[in-house]
Amino acid sequence: MVWEHSESGGFAAPLALVVFDAPLLAREVEPPPLAQCKTHTVNLFLTTRVKLICLIDLALVLGCARTGAQQTVARRAPASRWVLTWSDEFNGRDGSPPDPAKWVVESGGNGWGNNELQYYTPRRENVRQEKGNLVIEAIKEKFTGADGVERDYTSGRLKTEGRFSQRYGRFEARIQIPSGKGIWSAFWLLGDNFSTVGWPGCGEIDVMENVGSEPATIHGSIHGPGYSSGDSLTASFTLSSGRFSDGFHVFAAEWEPQIVRFYVDDKLFATKTPADLPAGKRWAHDHAFFIVLSLAVGGNLPGHPGDSTVFPQRMLVDYVRVYSRKQDTVQ
Repeated sequence: MVWEHSESGGFAAPLALVVFDAPLLAREVEPPPLAQCKTHTVNLFLTTRVKLICLIDLALVLGCARTGAQQTVARRAPASRWVLTWSDEFNGRDGSPPDPAKWVVESGGNGWGNNELQYYTPRRENVRQEKGNLVIEAIKEKFTGADGVERDYTSGRLKTEGRFSQRYGRFEARIQIPSGKGIWSAFWLLGDNFSTVGWPGCGEIDVMENVGSEPATIHGSIHGPGYSSGDSLTASFTLSSGRFSDGFHVFAAEWEPQIVRFYVDDKLFATKTPADLPAGKRWAHDHAFFIVLSLAVGGNLPGHPGDSTVFPQRMLVDYVRVYSRKQDTVQ
């Protein structure tokens, strides 16, 4: 059987049916008696009929498979509506800092509004590229910053403020988070008017937040005026088995006008809209936001590290990617 290869990469209808049957090839034989000829004619008819039925069945099976493949493509088609607008794959030289054209590495030990215990530093020990990943490492050590603040832990936090921000789109990162009491991993977004209106007026979207004492659960949240901190709009996703620290997972938020959808490994687990807000409160998610990656130690949410918490702790980021809808204009 000869099949035509279509432009889409599949197979179209058969061009010809080519069947080779060695017993039917021409050869010199003694003419059989008439009775045998009649029997042979019947057998040849039956054999040919069976082969024809098999070929028709095969064509139907292949046709169904092709239709199924087309349906699969159709189901995946919505993903093609996203267009990559910004990314960092962290493929820099081992030990090098994150790309300064994309990231600002923060520094300070003032508790960061959450009574956190670490001092964030831009040192290679705390923030670096390594083996195709961004490494944010929390270390238990005595450290005194240039501002005279002394802490018992150091770690890393970086942001795209002043480098990149976007209103609406799909914000996605592939991350392996650590675990342990008092460890606080986050991939989140802040409104780019943060410096002028402050928090929570600027708005916040937590694409992924994990308290290390709950190694199988992550949270997706939105914060704004009148719905922040303990009153934020929050949803949780828990693995059916294992821990998030066992390997990499893809965390994403699809943010469009009047809606934010949260995903883990492309599984939708929560949707937030203005209808979820407390009565009379303002939806603060209608302007450009920038990206933040952080690994905190201690603080209001995770509490202090316990004796069982092992250091150093590492948060590994394979990539961060931002998309927009094809019909949207990045703003």
